[in-house]
Amino acid sequence: MDHLFTVAGRLARPISPTGLATEGLLERQHLQEWVIDNPQVLGESVLVITAEFDRWADTDGVPARDRLDILGLDATGRLVVVELKRGTADRDVHLQAITYAALVSRFDLETLAEAHHSFLTGRGQAVELDACRQCLLDHVDGDWSPELLQRPRQVIIAADFPKQVTHTVVWLSEMNLDIDLVQVGLWKVEGHLVVGFTKVYPTPEVEEFTLAPARVETKVAARKLEERSRARNAAHALVAADLLPDGTRLRLTPRHGAPQSIREAILAWVGEDGSRATAVWNNSTAKHLTWEADNKPYTPTGLANHIFKSVTGRTADGIQGTTWWDVDTNSVPNTVDPDEWATLAGASLADLAKQLNGSRKDWTNLHSLLRAIPPGRWTTYGDVASVIDSHAVPVGTHLATCGQCPNAWRVLTVAGRISAGFQWADPTRTDAPADVLAAEGVRFEGGTAAPEARLPLVELRRLLDG
Repeated sequence: MDHLFTVAGRLARPISPTGLATEGLLERQHLQEWVIDNPQVLGESVLVITAEFDRWADTDGVPARDRLDILGLDATGRLVVVELKRGTADRDVHLQAITYAALVSRFDLETLAEAHHSFLTGRGQAVELDACRQCLLDHVDGDWSPELLQRPRQVIIAADFPKQVTHTVVWLSEMNLDIDLVQVGLWKVEGHLVVGFTKVYPTPEVEEFTLAPARVETKVAARKLEERSRARNAAHALVAADLLPDGTRLRLTPRHGAPQSIREAILAWVGEDGSRATAVWNNSTAKHLTWEADNKPYTPTGLANHIFKSVTGRTADGIQGTTWWDVDTNSVPNTVDPDEWATLAGASLADLAKQLNGSRKDWTNLHSLLRAIPPGRWTTYGDVASVIDSHAVPVGTHLATCGQCPNAWRVLTVAGRISAGFQWADPTRTDAPADVLAAEGVRFEGGTAAPEARLPLVELRRLLDG
């Protein structure tokens, strides 16, 4: 509010502004209390949860003197972080607000309920913790969302803002970070002080015509980055776990990023040349797929994009290529149990990466487990994989190629048979694994090990635990 007048009929006399410091008003005792009593200056339907919050001092290393001025909760379920300055804001005030927003983004319902309880009891209100928790739940329209808590809105209130702050806040807002700048003004009118709060950024016009399109663009860019990162991480997870042997054949099934009409066009295009539907996996390069149509290397997403453009003539928007390629379970690598390989049918590279749950090529636990399997007992690739948090396929591949795995002959297929890919660590050894198991006390009928000699999964876990 740049100009304020007293009016008497046709006369309008200007009122000179004053300042909080000039009038001896303080940030904490006065400005903060005004906002707590009138939370509408923070936006619609804001509930003040706490003020002067510093509970993170001991756990996060933030000095106790750094206190969050006000923390609110709006009706959408988002936290509102409020930073107050009674004079011109510091040039880095936005950084302070962002720091507090990052800290409170870790809060959950219980943390907020306890903070609200402490705040109210500290102000002389007798209230139970359960009532505070229910108050927060009732304030939010709809279901409580932990995801929304992770994206607090920020409000900075000050008498004025330097250009360093306004320029940075404009850019941060365009990057989809919500920061409001509210200017507090003070006037003296006939011996009375009048305070006003004016939202100077973003104005409704800025939100509608500038921020909204910019934030849409930012969300699109963020989504593309997320999809590319997800695809890259999926490929890395498969390599790290050694799930797919080199030479694994993959079949094309267009999915993510392509509407149904384009999927049908791609499948028709593939039908004209069968080599377009097949790629071969390679663990040792950055581009893990070799496309049979041109024998060139691609990333899963790179090849999906190439196929999309070949069919449509335009660039795809945000394909996650690891969803496009399924394991061809009709082509079984010679190191893999066919029954275990068949379990991969219909699974895309993205699906397989999710199943791995962070598996890595660290076979220390595998070797310890194999060493503990006693004579006269046997187990399966799948059960071993379950115990060491891996997958039956990489376990089988490792046993077939390691050369140092103890008791490898005691690991059989899910059907209780010797794997077709079994190899002795000593290449000169010619005796049959089934004969060795029989000599140890495992009975075989028709090439299948007796089920009573199979180690139960719970017992297998106990062996690893020692």
